[in-house]
Amino acid sequence: MCRERDVLTTHKQLASSCFNKVWDLLSKEERTERESEEMLHLCHSSFWHWTQVEDHTPTNLSIGYWQLARVYAVIGQGSQALGYAMKCMKISADAELDAFYIAYAYEAAARAYSVLGESAHKVEALAQAADYAERIADAESKGWVIADLATIS
Repeated sequence: MCRERDVLTTHKQLASSCFNKVWDLLSKEERTERESEEMLHLCHSSFWHWTQVEDHTPTNLSIGYWQLARVYAVIGQGSQALGYAMKCMKISADAELDAFYIAYAYEAAARAYSVLGESAHKVEALAQAADYAERIADAESKGWVIADLATIS
């Protein structure tokens, strides 16, 4: 029992550590090909480790799918990004997560559509994201969403 709890704690720690390292790499202005590949592997590792945590939540999965979508969009793989954005949307909607998470699911879709060059779908997803952003009560969280939406060209 104690060993099992240690393993679950380790999964949670690794999930968080990988997630944070991905965030560090995402925030770089320029990445080498090696860093992009590392970022992708870390992102998948983070997600997998979260799925091994017994008490993971739909929120954990939504965030994981969002990060996967973002990473794939950043490295120019729009189809993969869109697939994870759709998974993010589904779990966020099915679990009736807060508007913040649903807004980011649409943000991920808009970013993926941008990479794919699908302007009409991008505009639609941006509008949905903006609509959900307006429902976010916390001003700081709302600001994050709005700022991220502004980076999608």
